[in-house]
This record gives sequence, structure tokens and C-alpha cells, in this order.
Amino acid sequence: MDDKALTAIAVDLYALPFDEFMAARTAAAKAATGSGKELPAAVKALPKPSVAAWAVNMMAVHESAVLAQLADLGQRMRAAQSSFDATALRELARERRAMLSDAVDTARSVAERNGRAISAPIATDVERTLGALITDEGAAAAVQSGLLVQTLSADGVDTVDLDGAVAVPGALPEPRSSPKPPPEHEQEQRPTAAGARRQPPAQPRLKAVRETPRRTSPSALEKAKAVLADAKAAEEEAVRLATERQDQLAETEEEVAGLTRETRDLRARLKAAEEQLDSARKWLSTAAAEAKQASRAAEKAQRSAVLAQERVLRLGNTRD
Repeated sequence: MDDKALTAIAVDLYALPFDEFMAARTAAAKAATGSGKELPAAVKALPKPSVAAWAVNMMAVHESAVLAQLADLGQRMRAAQSSFDATALRELARERRAMLSDAVDTARSVAERNGRAISAPIATDVERTLGALITDEGAAAAVQSGLLVQTLSADGVDTVDLDGAVAVPGALPEPRSSPKPPPEHEQEQRPTAAGARRQPPAQPRLKAVRETPRRTSPSALEKAKAVLADAKAAEEEAVRLATERQDQLAETEEEVAGLTRETRDLRARLKAAEEQLDSARKWLSTAAAEAKQASRAAEKAQRSAVLAQERVLRLGNTRD
């Protein structure tokens, strides 16, 4: 099967509004029938993304610059961690919070422009996924591909698990790996030609090596400061998330209380309306009976008036 063809189809499908995915996937699978059996089956097997994953995909399509900025921030944070730069880590942690907040707002806006509003829990999943993008290079590639089907999370220690997270895993670039130089003793003993004796290096080179200052490794204090900076950044992030969850909880509790009051009021109004309806029905029954009696009385009075008139006429005729 042609993975490039599947990737091209998937890129188009995952760039669509959320509610259009299923119908578009069916149509794409049908259109691919001329390419054999494997491609249509693979298209049909493309999973529908979660709402949060879809919102992130919308950012990859419409706001790729925002994701690129987050990925760049992740590279700078990893560089600061490698150099044990505690000051830079603290500054980058603050920058991370601000950028994540803005990125989530962007995700909300993009999702709404594409036909679907996202709730607070979904926004939290989006933020967690964007946080994984910052933490892990593999997650960054997955998010920027626009092919997410589920959200990501990072603990800051282990590599982000991408199993089942991307619709077409083969579409992601291979992780970069830097070749390791051979051990020093092998470099020294490797002959320059078969059977040739190793010549001692020239004295000027030895002198240059001796005079080149060695890069001092970080002291224990610097390492401890870097660890402390990481811990403080993690603490601030945890406090921020806890505060955010408390705010969401308070909003939800207030919403539930309001709906409860509204439901109570509606039930009271319904009960009052039912009582009024019952009373109206009784009044209607009474009014109908009274109307019937009045009609009968009117008919009787009319007959009596006719009889009285006939009697008057007879009596008048008799006198004449």
C-alpha cells in the first residue's frame, strides 16, 4: 500500500470540521477503490479524532505558527536543562505558562470558527497536549502533523507515549540520533594504513590540546540549583492547575446550583399551571352544565311565551 497516498488523504480528512469527518472518510474510501483493496480499507480504518485532538489539529492547519513557537520554547527549555541554567529555566517556565494560556485561547477560537465550541474539560486536554509538545520532540512532531486522534500527556521524565495517538504513524519523521564517536582507545590504536606503524602526533598539536581549556562540568551546587528551579517551576505549574481546577469546580457548582433553582422554579410553575388547568376544567364543566340548563330554561320560557300569546289571541277572538 502507498503510505504517501494514505497520508495525503488523512491530512485532508483531519483538516475538516469535526462533524464532517465520518461522511468525508466514507467518500474518500469509495474514491480510493481504484487503487486496490488495501488503500480503501486503510482509509476506512482511520479513527475519528477526539474533540480535543481535533481542536489541536485545527491549530496545526490554521495556526501552525503558534505550534512552532511552542516547539521552539521546548528546545530552549531542553537546552537550559542541559546546561543547568537555573535562571533561564525560571524565566522559561514563566514564558511557558503565558504561551500555553494564549495557545489554549487560540485553540478555542479556531475550534469555534470551524463550527464547534470546546468546553473547559476539553480545553484542559488541549493544554495538556500542547504541554507535551513543549516537553518532547516526538510529541511536537505528532502535534504539528495535524493527524492526532487522541490527546497527549507528559510527566517531564519519560518519553511521551505516541502509541495510537497519530492516524498515520509513518507520516512522522524518524527521531533524530547523533552518531557516537568511537572510544578514545580505538581512535589511538587504529592504524592509518595496513601494516603501518602509528606515528606519534606532532608536538604543536599536543601543545594545542594541552593549552585548550577544558569545559568545566557543572558543580554540585549548580546542579542542585537547576533541580530546584525545575521543582519550583513544577510547583508553580501544579498550583496554577490546582487553582484553575478549583475555579472550574466553583463555576460548575454555581451552574449546578443555578440549574437546580431554575428546575425548582419550573416545577413550582408547572404545579401551579396544573392546578390552574384542573380548576379551569372544573369551571368549564360547571359552565357547560349551567349553559345547558340556561338553554333549556330559555326554550321553556319561549314555549310558555308562545302559549300565552295564543291564549291572548283566543280570548280576543271570543270577545269579538
